[in-house]
Amino acid sequence: MIPEMGHFALIIGLALAFLLATVPAWGAWRRNTYAMALAPRLAIGLLVFVAISYGCLTVAFLQDDFSVSVVAANSNSLLPVIYKFSAVWGNHEGSLLLWALILCMWTAAVAIFSPQLPLLVLSRVLAVMGGVGVGFISFSLLTSNPFARLLPSIPADGNDLNPLLQDPGLIIHPPLLYMGYVGFSVAFAFAIAALLGGRMDASWARWSRPWTNVAWAFLTLGIMLGSWWAYYELGWGGWWFWDPVENASFMPWLAGTALVHSLAVTEKRGLFKSWTVLLAIFAFSLSLLGTFLVRSGVLTSVHAFATDPARGMFILVFLAIVVGGSLVLYALRAPAVSSRVSFSWVSRESLLLFNNVVFTVATLTVLFGTLFPLIVDALGMGKYSVGPPYFNAVFVPLMALLAPVMAFGPISRWKRDSTQRWKAELLLPGVAAVLCAITLPMLQADYNLWVALAVLLAAWLVFGLLRDTWFRMGGAAGFPRGLRRITPSYWGMVLAHLGFAACIIGVVATSQYAIEHDLKMSPGDTDSLAGYDFRFIEVAPVRGPNFLADEARFEVTRDGEFVAFMAPQKRRYLASGSIMTEAAIDPGVFRDLFVAMGEPIGDSGAWAIRLHYKPMIRWMWVGAIFMAFGAFTTVLDKRYRRQRSRAASAADGAEYAR
Repeated sequence: MIPEMGHFALIIGLALAFLLATVPAWGAWRRNTYAMALAPRLAIGLLVFVAISYGCLTVAFLQDDFSVSVVAANSNSLLPVIYKFSAVWGNHEGSLLLWALILCMWTAAVAIFSPQLPLLVLSRVLAVMGGVGVGFISFSLLTSNPFARLLPSIPADGNDLNPLLQDPGLIIHPPLLYMGYVGFSVAFAFAIAALLGGRMDASWARWSRPWTNVAWAFLTLGIMLGSWWAYYELGWGGWWFWDPVENASFMPWLAGTALVHSLAVTEKRGLFKSWTVLLAIFAFSLSLLGTFLVRSGVLTSVHAFATDPARGMFILVFLAIVVGGSLVLYALRAPAVSSRVSFSWVSRESLLLFNNVVFTVATLTVLFGTLFPLIVDALGMGKYSVGPPYFNAVFVPLMALLAPVMAFGPISRWKRDSTQRWKAELLLPGVAAVLCAITLPMLQADYNLWVALAVLLAAWLVFGLLRDTWFRMGGAAGFPRGLRRITPSYWGMVLAHLGFAACIIGVVATSQYAIEHDLKMSPGDTDSLAGYDFRFIEVAPVRGPNFLADEARFEVTRDGEFVAFMAPQKRRYLASGSIMTEAAIDPGVFRDLFVAMGEPIGDSGAWAIRLHYKPMIRWMWVGAIFMAFGAFTTVLDKRYRRQRSRAASAADGAEYAR
């Protein structure tokens, strides 16, 4: 009965999404205040019924209702409760319902937390999001029904959740990733609303900017958790592989980064209006493209969810409608909008323009590398593979171009600046950065030029930020009172740029200084790696809640002193019989020690063992956390919380109506 309730609630949700997509849009067209005022109520009602539907599916998993097809295929009575809860989205049907739920959450959040918006604008924004909701809920009901029954042949037990997904990372990684993916629908909706109103000015950028920052922050955390999850769960000791499905989430992040910076220019100076709208369309379109790649079966990946061509065709048609329709509207409306604001090439505007160009080119580079094998295969020209060598060769230099310019951004002035002032402001930070680049890599046995370059770029960015922050708070005379004069928007920028600097150090140091040993070891053997001695003590059987494992136990010492006890496992899951590697990691601020088990070798008790030394790898993830919290911090700026009077909102609405 509960699955039928969930199915019925989802059908009601589809009806409400259709009403949200049509009634407020009609009201905005006819200037019918009553129809427009229904938009927030419809948005909240949509969230309620989709949440009921999702709750019913969750109950089916928790109660081991194997009459539901998706429960039987992705759960098991032995599965721990925490993984039964996360197994709801550990499959195609459930993850799509989660996607729809998060879309409804964003829609309701816009309805509830946007009292400052003119009713005309709010109704258009919610109508666009309702239209997106119609597409995804229809996709769920027509091709991916999560409540399909296995009647009358109900299995006694389920097939089990993919062992790769039986991990705490699954509990938080997909929801955060979807919060970012789907969050760009808000920027898309504001952009379409601006195009429909024919008024693309600072107002729509100011309304859209906090939502875009929050979506970008969630996507940053989601990608970071995906990288961390791949690092410790897959047993490969890697953190990023340029997998096509990884690229599917990375491309919206790159486009979203350009959008975040472009919105700042549009809000502050009224520039790049048409370009900012196009970026909003581009970012959300890439989110839809990622959905198509993951769920169509055109890609083979450990991250892919579905292999049904019918589902892929549905998403492809939906993608064509959304992207094609929005681009047609853009082509009709955008040329009429021109900017009369000028700026010098030595100014903050020009630096942000350079930022946009670099991130857009980087996005297109990743897009080309991801789609090229698919296009060639579709044309019958054979099988091709585009791997890390291509992406590293073209992507890394683009980021190296971006880092030097980032130090100029915070200290530069709007409209017009001078190179002489830049020189005066950044001379001392530049000298300090060069000294760091010369001296810090010497702490390693081998001086590495790539690490020196990374230290130079990161130190240049950090010292430039410190110099600008010191200046803004009034120097020593203004400390600490001067800290109050600095806005949350500025602190958010500082945190995000510091995080980027940490990522540079982490990526380059790990890539250049990592050491790996693949070897055969028996109990009693010892191997030395990066000054650490790994002594293989024994292999012992271990029983988990739903698996049996062989656990290798290692004692790690350095210069005769105990460092860590590490116990990687080779697990066999009882329900599915799947064999999985569970790596053991001893984390640290400046290094990780990583041990993974391979296969047993012969009958001598020997095992294939993989040892890794990963220096400063956690700086990447800490840097990503800094970037995300920087984006969250910008939303605290008071200009985004300022309540507008009804008269001002009405005036804005009247202006949009002209």
